[in-house]
Amino acid sequence: MLKKFFLLSFLLLSNSEALELKYTEEIAHLLTYVKNTSCKYIRNGDVHDGVTAEKHIQKKYDYYKDDIGSTVDFIRLSATKSTMFGSKYYIKCAGSAKVESSIWLLEELERYRKNNSLEVSLYRQE
Repeated sequence: MLKKFFLLSFLLLSNSEALELKYTEEIAHLLTYVKNTSCKYIRNGDVHDGVTAEKHIQKKYDYYKDDIGSTVDFIRLSATKSTMFGSKYYIKCAGSAKVESSIWLLEELERYRKNNSLEVSLYRQE
């Protein structure tokens, strides 16, 4: 009975570590995506480039790290609205309408997950 308990505890711990690794990789990807974008990040009415936006989001991520249990939590807490003013962040890309940063980041997260899923599938077929 005790062996089963330890085995189950180990499996649960291993699974949670794997999930944490996955979402930290996704967060790192999103931070890089923001940093390298040619789109403009609009925060509290001010327009910022990707490098400046990434630094700001990283600071908020560091602050909220203990409250973040998923990539969606990261987006919600670190990259969507002003903590002080409550105003939403927006993204403006050339030739496109302004969009809420949450939508922009969730769309990129979906693309990233789809591409990584494809890579895993291709790898398993070999």
